[in-house]
Amino acid sequence: MFADRAKIFIRSGKGGDGHVSFRRELYVPNGGPDGGDGGRGGDVIFEVDKGLNTLQDYRHKRKFAAKDGEPGGKRRCHGADADDIVLKVPEGTVIKEAESDKVIADMSGENSRQVILKGGRGGLGNQHFATATMQIPKYAQPGQPSQELWVKLELKVIADVGLIGFPNVGKSTFLSRVTNAQPKIANYHFTTLNPNLGVVDLGDAKGFVIADIPGLIEGASEGVGLGHEFLRHIERTKMMIHVVDAAGSEGRDPVEDVYKINQELEAYNPKIASRPQVIAANKTDLIYEGDENPVDRLKKEFEPKGIKVFPISGVSGRGMKELLYYVSEQLSNLNQEPVTFEQEYFPEDELIYIDLPFTVEKEKDVYVVEGPKIEKMLGYTNLDSEKGFAFFQKFLKDTGILDELEAAGIQEGDTVRMYGLQFDYYK
Repeated sequence: MFADRAKIFIRSGKGGDGHVSFRRELYVPNGGPDGGDGGRGGDVIFEVDKGLNTLQDYRHKRKFAAKDGEPGGKRRCHGADADDIVLKVPEGTVIKEAESDKVIADMSGENSRQVILKGGRGGLGNQHFATATMQIPKYAQPGQPSQELWVKLELKVIADVGLIGFPNVGKSTFLSRVTNAQPKIANYHFTTLNPNLGVVDLGDAKGFVIADIPGLIEGASEGVGLGHEFLRHIERTKMMIHVVDAAGSEGRDPVEDVYKINQELEAYNPKIASRPQVIAANKTDLIYEGDENPVDRLKKEFEPKGIKVFPISGVSGRGMKELLYYVSEQLSNLNQEPVTFEQEYFPEDELIYIDLPFTVEKEKDVYVVEGPKIEKMLGYTNLDSEKGFAFFQKFLKDTGILDELEAAGIQEGDTVRMYGLQFDYYK
């Protein structure tokens, strides 16, 4: 069975604890502290694997945890860093926070590898805490805790053009004729249970990727039938080919069919409904002479609205070429940037809202900010990256640390120290 959704639990590794120990050597009766630092916990990383096309690997195993960093040892021995855990997903997978349904990452385009949860930083050994007044520190820093999250994985296929329409209107036949795809075709509803991708090669014109989206029905936007499972696959398409049974071989009216499907698109996502469309009036080989030509009805109804109608036959291939060249031309005039989903949920932002204490004190000319909240933030934040530094600035502001520093009398150019981090204060 085609698997395009999964819900899994992920956990990064905890940082190893710093070690408390003292040098014990011959003729050195009072050796100083030599406790080593703990190792870093493993990150949880998602990576695109071009060889995958489903999320089947996450249907049976649902919990994935990186290992913890090793604790520090005697003689300044640093605990080993834990290996990262890398989860492979097909291109087009969107990772969402399970409860809020907000996007964490879209694994498509240039984003082929992303750290979703950072492992905790290792704690400092007691060698770092020796001072002139405290020469035998019996304290070492614990490792930073792990992060954990339930996430939803959703595969949204990457195609330039989506084939939409009611079941059994000939979409699969259309796809098999114009591309290298070979979908299974049979005469019953919901024939296609998987989105099929195919490449249209026009030779003297720019080709494109087309996706056969399984047949929609009324109520699909509300989840009737397999509505939501199918509709998500057209979210990335730039344009749609709306296939209708012009002959009405199943007793439906083709004009009404177009309106009904467009209503479902509008109800599901108005952005999708507003994308360019072209109507492929299929099964014209079954239209009896002497009857009112349904193709003329379609053209009269939709071409004044800017939706062009092409009479085609999926069986004989008539009209296919004209349609495909028109679609290629339209695509060349559209934005070529791939449709991607912006990040809405930032796991590190949770650090801002966790109710943990911190203190702001002045020691001589240095403002010292400490406490569990600061430790946790520093453990997860990479200040060397632009994104990490931006989060650091947001953290100082939103947690009230900047207000506390200003209340303590800090001035521009004064020094701030947060454990191993030291910087000058500027507004």
